[in-house]
Amino acid sequence: MEFTIDQIAQLLEGTVEGDGSQVIDTLKKIQEGTPGSIGFLSNLKYEKYLYTTKCSAIIVSEDFTPQKKITTTLIKVKDPYTAFSKLLENYAALTKPNPLGKEEPCYLGENSTIGEGFYRGAYSYIGKNCTIGENVKIYPQVYIGDGVTIGNNCVLHSGVKIYSQSKIGNDCEIHSGAIIGSDGFGFSPQADGTYKNVPQLGNVVLEDNVSIGANSTIDCATLGSTLIKKGAKLDNQVQIAHNVTIGENTVIASQAGVAGSTIIGKNCVLAGKSSIVGHIELADRTIVGGNTGIMKSVNEPGTTLFGFIGFDLKASLKSYSIFKKLPLLQDKLRELEKK
Repeated sequence: MEFTIDQIAQLLEGTVEGDGSQVIDTLKKIQEGTPGSIGFLSNLKYEKYLYTTKCSAIIVSEDFTPQKKITTTLIKVKDPYTAFSKLLENYAALTKPNPLGKEEPCYLGENSTIGEGFYRGAYSYIGKNCTIGENVKIYPQVYIGDGVTIGNNCVLHSGVKIYSQSKIGNDCEIHSGAIIGSDGFGFSPQADGTYKNVPQLGNVVLEDNVSIGANSTIDCATLGSTLIKKGAKLDNQVQIAHNVTIGENTVIASQAGVAGSTIIGKNCVLAGKSSIVGHIELADRTIVGGNTGIMKSVNEPGTTLFGFIGFDLKASLKSYSIFKKLPLLQDKLRELEKK
């Protein structure tokens, strides 16, 4: 694929500073650039590479001014990261394979239907009474249980397991090894110290434009639905327990876990290894730092929490600064006690 810098700038609604007639045939990181490649500069921590990069073009912010002489051509846009993402999307659409049709062996159950433009990989299984939309890609060894509904333009990568009665909206992508609709962790303690299984009779609902990372698990509800609302993005190895609701456009990073019946608001961020106890609520735009544990509800929208047991960010940072000085404070306390 070859395009001129001017053509790329037009796609990104940017302006060119330099030679816009140069041909671009690949995308690279700014520090790994080669002639004929294009990169981007969003985080100014990487600005130093701009002055040595071999990229033919770099996408930068429209208010960016180089501090030294550069040899590359600039494409100035409002948001370099978003612009480069758009470029990646277009590049992927032109270069990614687009498999169609059915590979054998695969299985389609009784009374199940699938729309036009589908792909069904070898050893994929679709149960009974399923409804699958148009342009759906089902890669090899995917399992889809009975009564599942899947919307249009979805991609299920190899090894995905969709349990019975799950509902998946349009434009969703589920990566390899993810499990949708497994039993919630429901056990009733008995007088003799054993645990009795509580049947999990609900399902999982993924609304439109949801992404589920590799080896993530979303448990079905005990009753009703575990709900992942539209635009939510889950990283690899995320655990969502039964009856949880994840709000619109919320993102959850790797190894985070949300316990049962918790409600997460919209536009929240849960960083890696964060953990949320059950039966609480997080307000819209809550940010939970890495390794942070949340033990109670967060009612104020836009709250940022950090710490093993999360509390207000500023208070946490202040406490941490004191924590680092504890040995010195202890020595001073001993001196005072002697006096």
